[in-house]
Amino acid sequence: MVDTKNPGDKTLSVGPSKTLTLKPRVEQGTVRQSFSHGRTKQVVVEKRGKRRIGGDAPAAEPVAASEPTVARAPRIPVRPAPPAASRANSGVVLRTLTEDERTARASALAEAKIRAEEERRIAEAEAARRNSKEGIEQAEREAAEARRKAEEERHRQEEEAKRKAELEAKRRFGESETKAAPAKTTTTTTRAAPPARPAAVAADGSDEEEAPRLVRRPGGGPARPVVAPKPAAKPAPAKQRGRLTLVTALSADDVRERSIASFRRRTQRLKGHASNEPKEKLIREVIVPEAITIQELANRMAERAVDVIRMLMKQGAMHKITDVIDADTAQLIAEELGHTVKRVAASDVEEGLFDADDDSTVVEPRSPVVTVMGHVDHGKTSLLDAVRHANVVSGEAGGITQHIGAYQVTSPDGKKITFIDTPGHAAFTAMRARGAKVTDIVVLVVAADDGVMPQTVEAINHAKAAKVPMIIAINKIDKPDAKPERVRTELLQHEVQVESMGGQVIDVEVSAKNKTNLDKLLEMISLQADLLDLKTNASRPAEGTVIEAKLDRGRGPVATVLVQRGTLRVGDIIVAGAEMGRVRALISDQGETVDEAGPSVPVEVLGFNGPPEAGDRLAVVENEARARQVTSYRAHQKRENAAASSSGMRGSLEQMMSQLKTAGRKDFPLVIKADVQGSLEAILGSLEKLGTEEVAARILHAGVGGISESDVTLAEGFNAAIIGFSVRANKEAAAAAKRNGIEIRYYNIIYDLVDDVKKAMSGLLAPTLRETMLGNAEILEVFNISKVGKVAGCRVTDGNVERGANVRLIRENVVVHEGKLSTLKRFKDEVKEVQSGQECGMAFESYHDMRVGDVIECYRVETIQRSL
Repeated sequence: MVDTKNPGDKTLSVGPSKTLTLKPRVEQGTVRQSFSHGRTKQVVVEKRGKRRIGGDAPAAEPVAASEPTVARAPRIPVRPAPPAASRANSGVVLRTLTEDERTARASALAEAKIRAEEERRIAEAEAARRNSKEGIEQAEREAAEARRKAEEERHRQEEEAKRKAELEAKRRFGESETKAAPAKTTTTTTRAAPPARPAAVAADGSDEEEAPRLVRRPGGGPARPVVAPKPAAKPAPAKQRGRLTLVTALSADDVRERSIASFRRRTQRLKGHASNEPKEKLIREVIVPEAITIQELANRMAERAVDVIRMLMKQGAMHKITDVIDADTAQLIAEELGHTVKRVAASDVEEGLFDADDDSTVVEPRSPVVTVMGHVDHGKTSLLDAVRHANVVSGEAGGITQHIGAYQVTSPDGKKITFIDTPGHAAFTAMRARGAKVTDIVVLVVAADDGVMPQTVEAINHAKAAKVPMIIAINKIDKPDAKPERVRTELLQHEVQVESMGGQVIDVEVSAKNKTNLDKLLEMISLQADLLDLKTNASRPAEGTVIEAKLDRGRGPVATVLVQRGTLRVGDIIVAGAEMGRVRALISDQGETVDEAGPSVPVEVLGFNGPPEAGDRLAVVENEARARQVTSYRAHQKRENAAASSSGMRGSLEQMMSQLKTAGRKDFPLVIKADVQGSLEAILGSLEKLGTEEVAARILHAGVGGISESDVTLAEGFNAAIIGFSVRANKEAAAAAKRNGIEIRYYNIIYDLVDDVKKAMSGLLAPTLRETMLGNAEILEVFNISKVGKVAGCRVTDGNVERGANVRLIRENVVVHEGKLSTLKRFKDEVKEVQSGQECGMAFESYHDMRVGDVIECYRVETIQRSL
């Protein structure tokens, strides 16, 4: 082989007798490993030698143990040139380093020196940080040792004081002090002696603590110090283990101690026996409501629910822990278990809500509440307008009052009088009754030209039922046909005797149109109020009655309240019926916002969660929790009453029979929305009176406020009509009703609404069928005609016979067939009618069993529409 780079050198050759081989650099050996439980394993270990290139490398200088190990850059081995004789013998010519290779090696050595210098500086900084950290740890250890010594000194002093106290006690009780002192001293000395801390012996044999050693990290990183372990406490003498035999008992130096497991078993046995001991029975006062679950009853008695269920099983009743039992059963169980029972009802949440007694020392006079009552169109509202100098009648639809209103006026003597105006229409009976209950005085308005009318008599009965005094106001005395004496005479028929006729009822002749004798009427009212001596406590929480309630779109639920006792203030938490709330604003009858309303003052209250029902009593409660209790109870009662009234299997035998009678009754579904609660109540009462055994109005939903989209959806599901009384549908509801074909009727006068519903319900009544007799005919001969069937030859004996009329075939005074006359011929011609005495031919529809001598009765059926 020829070298092209050095053509002048000699040729390299390898003799065929020699073979190039590499000596193995691995030395093998075996090592035996020992494991737990006497197991061993023999492992083969290989030892590899370091490969050296270019001869043996100089030995590394030993590194002092105290200096940190610094990672050095790898050295590039420089192979020295072999001697000439060696080159000549081997036959291999080696080339020298070029200039570039020398430069690269020099730069690599320079970079290695720079890196070594940086690593040395980093190691020195790390050593400085470690030394500072060790100094801090040493200071903390010394502080901990000082605290430990102080604690031991304190314990020693306490033991010494305790020993002296024991010795003093024994000396006082006459015991020998010399016998107890050595033992105690020995014990104290033993306890107080601090544990000896073994000192580390230095390498030179001194007692100084050994400095922290440096351990090198793998990979050539900086060394980390090894903290000397803390001296362990003095080991306790090992306890004797194993089974107690004769040999161990005789050879034992110490007394055998009880093991920890044995001590635990003994403690557990003692606790088990203690738990089996009978405990003292706790007698409790158990509050039992009308219905209670078994779990709740067991909790209140502090008994196990399993025991309660077991007692019920003994009585023959199987129950679960969540079942509800009645108060009687709960009382029997509680008394049998030895507890005392206190029965309470769910209605107890209303105790103390109303009619609390007033302190007689803080009462003060209040204004009288006067209710104006009478027949419709007798001038009640006009009379009140004349007193108030207002014009309310013009604002009412149809000129009649359909809302109950409350106003406060000032009498000529400067006293306040609260007036309540009630409707006179027959539909507003509940309003008049409600007005009579909350009033102090009733002013009965009777027209001088009409006299006593049905609603006048009803108002008299309401006043007598409420046991309030009456003042008769004979109105319209300015009319030419006015007869006040006739009114006084007619009142006698109803046990109302006025003063002018020897009675005690005050009567005043007035004219609302000409404002005649109005001052005298107010004077009589003030006089009657003075006789009643009306007083109340204005500083107590308010109580009142909801006169009217509505749902205002801008203000929310609004209730007209007559405060009867106490003072109602903004911010009070109030309850009325099943609704609660916090008073947000109070508005007087003049439309002004006020901060409070005293007794006998009518105000509009804003802040209810929902519109209460008219007639509900209002009360102020102390907190919201009490208000929620009361309203939840009332809402529950309301739901139960509704379910009881709608249930078909409840009630008496008479109710069940009446339900059977109305089982096939047709319903007229309606959704009713009104402006105020009183009007809604009057509408529902009037529609209920329209119902009969055949048809009745079914109220799907009745509420206060405008017609909403949900009302239209409800009406669509039941194919019902929607009635709005003094309210309108919003834009979305009107569009939905038009889209789904739902009819919405608007009314402002209640009797127009009632009349229209009455006509619509009359259309659901089944019509009446009435028969009108036309005539009779006798069959003389029966002919069998092909393609036609049997035809009867008859003579009309009475009246006349018409084609298409209903007929009956009578044979021997028994009706054998009812149908229609299909053919009526005289000779060969079809005729519409055959008179009496003439002969004709007749054929029936789908019937051919006719015989000679049968009588044909011809009649017409008329349908007559019924009405309510």
